[in-house]
Amino acid sequence: MQSNDLTLLGQTPEALLAGLPDRVSQPVLRQARERPDAPALKDHTGDRCTYAGLVGRMRLARDRLTQHGVRAGDRVLLVNENCVKVCELILACSEIGAWPVIVNARMSWPELEKIRSHCRPRLVVCTLISKAAARHYGSWRAEGTLVAVDTDDDALGLLENPGVEAEHDEGQGNDRVFALIYTTGTTGDPKGVMLTHRNILYVSAVTAALRGLREDDHVYGVLPVSHVFGLTAVFLACMYKGAELVLADRFEPVLTMRTLSADGITGLFGVPTLFARLADYIRQNGLPSDGLASLRFMYSGGAPLEPGLKADVEARFGLPLLNAYGMTESGPTICQVRFNEPLDSCSVGRPLPGLDVRILGPEGEPVRPGDVGELHVRGPNIMRGYYRNPGATAAVLDEQGFLNTGDLVSQDEAGNVSIAGRSKELIIHSGFNVYPPEVE
Repeated sequence: MQSNDLTLLGQTPEALLAGLPDRVSQPVLRQARERPDAPALKDHTGDRCTYAGLVGRMRLARDRLTQHGVRAGDRVLLVNENCVKVCELILACSEIGAWPVIVNARMSWPELEKIRSHCRPRLVVCTLISKAAARHYGSWRAEGTLVAVDTDDDALGLLENPGVEAEHDEGQGNDRVFALIYTTGTTGDPKGVMLTHRNILYVSAVTAALRGLREDDHVYGVLPVSHVFGLTAVFLACMYKGAELVLADRFEPVLTMRTLSADGITGLFGVPTLFARLADYIRQNGLPSDGLASLRFMYSGGAPLEPGLKADVEARFGLPLLNAYGMTESGPTICQVRFNEPLDSCSVGRPLPGLDVRILGPEGEPVRPGDVGELHVRGPNIMRGYYRNPGATAAVLDEQGFLNTGDLVSQDEAGNVSIAGRSKELIIHSGFNVYPPEVE
């Protein structure tokens, strides 16, 4: 670990890991004790709460879930769009020891049905679902009981399945499973990634420090909390640090620019397409009158960042666009550009402190410095495994605990990693390796 990382973390990775709490909900409890009136969450409906208010709502949600029979080890399927309510439910599951299975309400019905069938939830909770989307749940209602809930949100419904067995988790403390996040598509079987409290807490704490996140920050949260990037590196990192998260249920450039200005947003996270659309909006309409004076950092992740887009966005906003890389199985962050060390390139930065990294050639041998190889990583962010799928787990996690990312990367002398492509997408032409990003 480089010395500047030690300065940002304030302690060694080993000490940070040893000091992590047992549950993801505990940093919120700490914030409520120390800064009860500090703003915590706000969403597009106008719903907002302080840290003390969030703890009160979390406990009410916890009590409501237990009244419906939810126990430690039960799966609770949360079909949601970004809102305060789903955040309090996620934290309530943490308090119980239940496993939230967080999925986006806009997911296709076949994908939703595959996930539900695979995870076998004790309870299905739908938050902020439109009437059109609610029609799809008729087949689920036919298998169980739709329970009316005393709430001011008419779109919230609970679907109970009392015959489901709870999972016995042999993990201790924060090594217990916290959540299932599914990686899935319309074809093939979904894989439920088992992420532990330690996985999530470590990434939340470390990424918040390396981004220079502060308790007086106001972060824009348009990335879905059903995605591990939005869940860990945005929502729970803000809760860990005590910042305010301003949630949006959908991305529209005009609404985003209005919120950035009106709410004094200091941090913006997004995928490259989000930044591309914002740059187009500024090109056509200019910046707000305040020039987004409060905004101080921007991070891109979730997809490759193209050099031309990076340069355009930086010119429009007058700020560096910092890059990061990871995957669901790593909770998600593996590499991240430090906020105080912006890079001119589209490198994803150095690996998180506390991670062991190997870059291997086709025969499993370490590659020479600067050469491209397959990235393998081990550390406190790596998943427990795939739920009910030991074969798939064994295919990506070796006996030493290294995760095979399947990504081809190179690493420069400063330790910064650049993504070349996926190992399955490598093209060999006339004896030369050709990587899809180079073609693009």
